[in-house]
Amino acid sequence: MGIARTPRERWIEEGLHVLATSGVDAVRVEALAKRIGVTKGGFYGYFADREALLTAMLEAWEREAVDEVLAKVDNAGLDPKTRARVAGVLTLSDHRLLPIDLAVRDWARRDDDVAARLRRVDNARMALLRETIGEFCDDPDEVEARALLAFCAVIGSHFLAADHAGRTRVEVLSRAADLLFEPRDR
Repeated sequence: MGIARTPRERWIEEGLHVLATSGVDAVRVEALAKRIGVTKGGFYGYFADREALLTAMLEAWEREAVDEVLAKVDNAGLDPKTRARVAGVLTLSDHRLLPIDLAVRDWARRDDDVAARLRRVDNARMALLRETIGEFCDDPDEVEARALLAFCAVIGSHFLAADHAGRTRVEVLSRAADLLFEPRDR
């Protein structure tokens, strides 16, 4: 009877966890093997090298952060504001995806290939916002501005240390969403 191999997905998942908590430089084969409790030999049955693992990690993040989120919101029959909020909650408010997303953003500052992938992910997210806002707004310039502001509010809120004069961050973001996702009177 043979010894069960550590599944490929376990290596990827552990790599994403280390990326989210310690950054890309901490994603090392030997360290991952130790965290998993196996030898590093099994790693090479799935990946040619560390770069192959990093690519697989980015593919897994992109699939989960874009494809799976879009599938959930597209099939839910939600109104535009709720659709955008649900997509935001699924991607950038989540205790799993948010730390990975922020780590990928940091990594992209130093790696052109990662920056290109992040651009693709952000473009998919912006496309959802444009489509959603376009359901109640027909001015393309206003759609683009609202989409940008909504995306910046969600991303930026994780970096902002300011207080909100007796309001919680969630209350302020909720009010911002009300302003960005409601048709304005003309």
